[in-house]
Parts: sequence; structure tokens; C-alpha cells
Amino acid sequence: MKKTLFSLALVAMFSVGATTTVSAQSKTKTVMVGGAPMYPTKNIVENAVNSKDHTTLVAAVKAAGLVETLQSAGPFTVFAPTNAAFGKLPAGTVETLVKPESKETLTKILTYHVVAGRMTAADLMKAIKAGKGKATLKTVSGGTLTAMMKGKKIELKDEKGGMSMVTIANVMQSNGVIHVVDTVLLPN
Repeated sequence: MKKTLFSLALVAMFSVGATTTVSAQSKTKTVMVGGAPMYPTKNIVENAVNSKDHTTLVAAVKAAGLVETLQSAGPFTVFAPTNAAFGKLPAGTVETLVKPESKETLTKILTYHVVAGRMTAADLMKAIKAGKGKATLKTVSGGTLTAMMKGKKIELKDEKGGMSMVTIANVMQSNGVIHVVDTVLLPN
């Protein structure tokens, strides 16, 4: 009887299209991003290369020479723009940024999406609450992002006044956490 109920529960869970599973070892959710599972036992780069929604970001990380850094122990909090986010940039911007002569600018933009340490959505919300509606995040590039709530979602404001929404939060990695964002954040 118990085995049948358990089997029915599993069938029900998978039939409704559940996108997260729990790893028995880590008790951390494996989240689907870009059609691929993001395993909490893998590092940021190992997971990102499998996401169909992040091929532009992965190409940019490679062009900037940041693969080794994002594979290191960290921990890092990465606000990862999707391909659609890069598509919002003016025509030709991405093609220009991945050229060798633009490496410094590309590196600054990409490291502007990274905060040292592991900040989950709960950590971000706690910081926003403590800051009376806003939290200032120091990025690895040396710039700042402002995090705030928009309804129940976390929104980020860059130094140029651009806004980006966290669309998928808490994609846990062995060396940090990824929060998928819908707009590329730009430093001054």
C-alpha cells in the first residue's frame, strides 16, 4: 500500500511538470534553466554551458577569459542575463563586445553581474528590508547595484538607471548561486 501511494505521488509530481527535484545528498533543489537541469553539485560554468537561454553569456564569459574565475571556489552570486536580455542591447553591441579589443569593457560588464559571496533570494530580501526598501550590492567590478522589491520579485537597478528583474532565483551551484535576470546590467 505504501509503495503504491509513493508511486502514485511520484507519477503525480512528474505529470504536472515539476521543474525542481531534491538531491538526496545536498538537500538542495536542482532547477531547470534554459531546458537543462542546473545541478547544485556543479559549478557556475559547468551548469551555464548547458542552458539554451545563456549561450550568449557563456560565449561572453569565454571571450572575457572569466571561465577559470567562475569555476573557482568562490562563492559568487551571479545575476545571469538570458540571450533575450542580451538581445535588448543595441544591434551589434554583443558582436563588438566579444572582439579581443573589447575584452576590458566586456570583463567590466560581466563582473558587474557578480557579487562576492552567496546571496540567496532570502538574503537579498532581508538586505532590502534592512535598507528600508533598497539594498546596495558591491559588485566584483567595483560598481554597485541597487536591489529592491517589485511586488514579490527582486528588481535590480544598475548605475545607469537601467532595471532588471530576477526571473529565476536561487539556482544553487557548488561555488555560489545564480539568479537569472531579464536585462543586461550596465556599469558607469
